Amino acid sequence: MTQENTNQTAGPERLDFIRQIVADDCKTGKWDGRVLTRFPPEPNGYLHIGHAKSICLNFGIAAEFGGRCNLRFDDTNPCKEEQEYVDSIIHDVRWLGWEFGEKTLFGSDYFEQMYLWAVDLIQKGKAYVCDLTAEETRQYRGTLTQPGKDSPFRNRSVEENLDLFSRMRAGEFGDGTRTLKAKIDMAHPNINMRDPVMYRILHAAHHRTGDDWCIYPMYDWAHGLEDSIEGITHSICTLEFENHRPLYDWFLDALGIYHPQQIEFARLNLTYTVMSKRKLLRLVQDKFVRGWDDPRMPTLGGLRRRGYSPEAIRSFCKIISVNKFNSTVDFALLEHCLREDLNRTSPRVMAVLRPLKVVLTNYPDDQVEWMEAVNNPEDPAAGTRNVPFSKVLYIEQDDFMEEPPKKFFRLAPGREVRLRYAYFIRCDEVIKDADGNIVELRCTYDPATRGGDAPDGRKVKATLHWVADAHALDAEVRLYDHLFTKEDPEAVEEGKDFTDHLNTDSLQTLTGCKIEPSLKDTAPLDRCQFERMGYFCTDPDSTANKLVFNRTATLKDTWAKIQKKEKSS
Repeated sequence: MTQENTNQTAGPERLDFIRQIVADDCKTGKWDGRVLTRFPPEPNGYLHIGHAKSICLNFGIAAEFGGRCNLRFDDTNPCKEEQEYVDSIIHDVRWLGWEFGEKTLFGSDYFEQMYLWAVDLIQKGKAYVCDLTAEETRQYRGTLTQPGKDSPFRNRSVEENLDLFSRMRAGEFGDGTRTLKAKIDMAHPNINMRDPVMYRILHAAHHRTGDDWCIYPMYDWAHGLEDSIEGITHSICTLEFENHRPLYDWFLDALGIYHPQQIEFARLNLTYTVMSKRKLLRLVQDKFVRGWDDPRMPTLGGLRRRGYSPEAIRSFCKIISVNKFNSTVDFALLEHCLREDLNRTSPRVMAVLRPLKVVLTNYPDDQVEWMEAVNNPEDPAAGTRNVPFSKVLYIEQDDFMEEPPKKFFRLAPGREVRLRYAYFIRCDEVIKDADGNIVELRCTYDPATRGGDAPDGRKVKATLHWVADAHALDAEVRLYDHLFTKEDPEAVEEGKDFTDHLNTDSLQTLTGCKIEPSLKDTAPLDRCQFERMGYFCTDPDSTANKLVFNRTATLKDTWAKIQKKEKSS
């Protein structure tokens, strides 16, 4: 597995290769000192973590160099695009912390100008109407090793092409019966330059323009024109468009219009994750997940619902930087950035996920004490809260063993432990049901140890979290893990489908969990740390009668261990 550059060494920050280009351009005055980038999503799906890298790159460069970044929707394919996706993308960009002004731009705003430029190319003899079918076009194009051959319609007169193109727009012809192609070179070594399609006939209503158009521009034709109209300086694309750059340049030069610079960078790949829109759609449609915002999905909606903060995602995008080669980033690095942020910002609470009842036999029956608890040791300004303590409590089942091994220091018969913010307790008796399962512990507490050490100097080796029964809130807790068991689930394997690597244990739902009462008024997407258990987020499924929490991440920082191991080797 190849890692992207994740150096966090001290010293002057080095610019990535794209920022260096922008810095050099600003220094030389290439664009009159302007920096104007754009983020151009197609509104045919929901954004994922890979898009976050592009968002942070384009908006980040604009912010760092005193420029602007346009949010422009490349809405040239009406069959797959919906207003729902437009709304979700706008929400995601703003959630990440970026602003683009009041005006959102759309490629469809430029349809008329694109059409006029297509007419211009026809008049210059650089575009023609072709009657080949889609399959015939593929056959005529040739292969990577063999040149293509000219379409029999390539030498139509300018007048005939203008007439046919006008009638295409008027709706005289059926879908797929004609296209408008650029006249370049059918023997060109770059297959994208072999008379590419500029317009196809598609009688489909557009989510913004309705039935105004029945011919729609192809991406390669629209992409550069949109950039040119907006005066973009640096058109930043992912690496798969590198072979399309000569066509980008050809169209702009053939028209003689303003010409931005296209720069390509490697897209983001994460371990244990798929980024293909097609595969993500299949996960949703085949109900392998609960929807686009399922917390196991790499969509920004899914990450948000799981409890990821925009600050953590922006930090991650900054650390991985940008490169010119494809690589894969360990998911552990994303979680590391998440923990770094949540550790600083998340209030601490106590929650028992697998409750074991504890009765303090020497504690007064009706007494309730309020213990002062620290909200966040990383943030003194966060203050404290009061947590109720009473005779009947809950601790984690894993914090007790009837016959503990040598290195188990938590509660056991005859052993003392500290209850966080409260007292020392000692286990005196174990109560079991008819099947031999432990259902209750009877313990005694030492009233002299409230909030501190024992006056006689005796020590305990473990501190446990707990929740008092009388004030506990019942909750459902969803424990999430990687959706796939394989680091690279998209790797091609004979006879295998990427869904064969789905993790059947990616979601574990716990009911009957006990939560301290400070979370009574928690709101959807609130984040907190369950002490000793991990970081959690309030799920939108929560109601006044049923609290639901998603585990965002465990406390174990796998990335830190990986880095430590690499440094020692």
